[in-house]
Amino acid sequence: MKYYDKLIFELSKEGRVGYSLPVNQFPQAPEVPVQLRRAQPLRLPQVSEPDVVRHYTNLSQMNFGVDTGFYPLGSCTMKYNPKINEEMAALPGFAGLHPLMHAGLTKGALKVYQEMNKALSAITGMYAFTFDPCAGAHGELTGLMIMRQYHMNRGDMKRTKVIVPDSAHGTNPASAAVCGLEVVEVKSLENGRIDVEALKPLLTDEIAGIMMTNPNTLGLFETEIKTIAKLVHDAGGLLYYDGANMNPLMGVVRPGDMGFDIMHLNLHKTFSTPHGGGGPGSGPVGVAQHLEDCLPDIRVSGFHGNFGVILRAYAYILSLGKQHLRKVGQYSVLSANYIKESLKDVYKLPIEGVCKHEFVFDGLVNDGAHDDVPGATTLDVAKRLLDYGFHAPTIYFPLLFHQALMIEPTETESLETIDSFIAVMRKIAAEAAQDPEILRQAPHNAPITRPDETLAARNPVLKYEW
Repeated sequence: MKYYDKLIFELSKEGRVGYSLPVNQFPQAPEVPVQLRRAQPLRLPQVSEPDVVRHYTNLSQMNFGVDTGFYPLGSCTMKYNPKINEEMAALPGFAGLHPLMHAGLTKGALKVYQEMNKALSAITGMYAFTFDPCAGAHGELTGLMIMRQYHMNRGDMKRTKVIVPDSAHGTNPASAAVCGLEVVEVKSLENGRIDVEALKPLLTDEIAGIMMTNPNTLGLFETEIKTIAKLVHDAGGLLYYDGANMNPLMGVVRPGDMGFDIMHLNLHKTFSTPHGGGGPGSGPVGVAQHLEDCLPDIRVSGFHGNFGVILRAYAYILSLGKQHLRKVGQYSVLSANYIKESLKDVYKLPIEGVCKHEFVFDGLVNDGAHDDVPGATTLDVAKRLLDYGFHAPTIYFPLLFHQALMIEPTETESLETIDSFIAVMRKIAAEAAQDPEILRQAPHNAPITRPDETLAARNPVLKYEW
């Protein structure tokens, strides 16, 4: 058995300790009331300090993160988190704050909120932001609530539908449904962009607005955005911008200038703060000036959102400055197009042309299938990448393509890293053509290979029984 296969309870040996508690200074302390005492002694492992340290260090090495390797996860912008961000968040004046402290003792933190409001407004073209939402989907819900409130303030109560493109992020229709809005889907053209002619008949007096991201989920810029904005506004609706794909636009194009009225940003994506593992996140919502009165005056989260994430994003913005924020978008676009053009002869590219920060392949050109023998799938490619030290891109999304492989390199990866990724992707394509079984059995050297994901989601094992 490998060391990392052992759980901490299996390492337990009676009599071992890894701590030293101070002598009780309060011998007359009141006893715990009988009704609050445990019926049975607390079951805790008895382990030494080296056992504990090695256990958790080994667990950490089983996980893949952006600090350990290339993480080209499409539509999620898994960029490197500069450690200066962590240093700023760890400053005692910030780390020691309590949300219930008097406002007079939190002026530094309030100043950060004010400066971030100015910075994000300048970057996006919005008028003002709320920092309450704790993630992107939470921001979507808040933004849609603002949209509904706007129409209710005008007495336009029948606007209960929202248009969502068929290429949208999955959280878009989910957020709309949670907000009590009916989702109306608009189709995409073969070039991956919204079909403007299909949009026109959907713009009835029941439409509250449209949810979009630009560039869209395929990494393509919606070139008809000004026309779409005019059509939606003329019909009395609002435009909501999903900020998940803001990375390639920073310093180049602003959603507010495109005609968007409401938007959220993912500070844990675009502005480099830690991403993954379930949080923490931050999804501030910005609005145009005519919607300022609709910003939440009642908390949609505890206190003022995740201040530590906001602080890290502020450090990131100050570190780069206006001139270098623009390079973020430019380099992310360059990296994506470089990978796309380097691999399109061995991976199917369903839509030709210049992409922005990400792009989508539709499986392998030659998957090795023959004589009723199945070939390698997108899942097999993703699993095989783990053997070569790379995290897999997003797979089977967007749903427009059967074998979707969605790649986003970000601006923080070096040319050497990107070239290594391209070389491995080409090697995997060659393996698929010559011996697809190698891919179908991958990964070959990971502690966990191919778990039953459906079973794990429906029946998760969340504790260790002994």
